Amino acid sequence: MIRVLVAEDMRLLRETLEASLALEDDMEIVASLDRGDTVAATARSARADVAIVDIELPGMDGLTATAQLRQSHPDCRVLILTALASPVNLRRATEAGATGFLLKDTPRQELIAAVRTVAAGGRVLDSTLAFAALQSPANPLTDRESEVLRRYAAGADPKEIASQVSLSYGTVRNYLAAAVTKLGARSRVDAVRIATESGWL
Repeated sequence: MIRVLVAEDMRLLRETLEASLALEDDMEIVASLDRGDTVAATARSARADVAIVDIELPGMDGLTATAQLRQSHPDCRVLILTALASPVNLRRATEAGATGFLLKDTPRQELIAAVRTVAAGGRVLDSTLAFAALQSPANPLTDRESEVLRRYAAGADPKEIASQVSLSYGTVRNYLAAAVTKLGARSRVDAVRIATESGWL
């Protein structure tokens, strides 16, 4: 019997998903959540085999919840089910430890098959998104350039960043300029936008 946890904040969708899974002889719903910050603890206490998790959840986003769950209860496999179709989210989900990534408009039988595959230790990825993710460019920024740009995005000015990371003001400015150039951005703000949308910050 596959013990399934469902984390979805839209009640109608959550209840429909649970009812659909409950029709299967080899599946049992052991937990139903509408928040992300209770996923890890609940999966552990309910001894879930598979957690179906939405990305956009109150309390804690589904990707952070996935990372916590994989750390605290590694035997539970995570299948992300989302409407947020982007290569960035797919990449972040796999980095967080998810072994499945499907869109909410996936046909029922494909979802059921995906739950079984993930429970058995396999991986399931939406084929269109997987192909798009493979085509997306790699991060052109160095670790230091990414760190400086991330701090700039958080609101620190170059002098503050220099103090925070123990670099000279000129070096920080050079890192920011390099980030703008490498990303083909018009400004530092535009560089932040490009890097964030690409999942590099």
